Amino acid sequence: MELADRAVGFLLSFISLSIFTYYTFWVIILPFVDSDHFIHQYFLPQEYAILIPVFAGVTLLFFLCIFVGMVMFKSNKKKP
Repeated sequence: MELADRAVGFLLSFISLSIFTYYTFWVIILPFVDSDHFIHQYFLPQEYAILIPVFAGVTLLFFLCIFVGMVMFKSNKKKP
């Protein structure tokens, strides 16, 4: 099982590093590249650089609130 855990950890690290590198290049370096350069075809428009993280954060906060609410509701039921 240890080998499987290491493989999953490596895969998650690789995916996280890839997303971080892509986003950093998209947000920090791409604005300084000419808009007619071929590299722009591999990236979404700049507006999505803000919308995607905001949407992900709101979604995460929503599910966190649902989880906390369910835990509070279940712990309230157990009390006599």
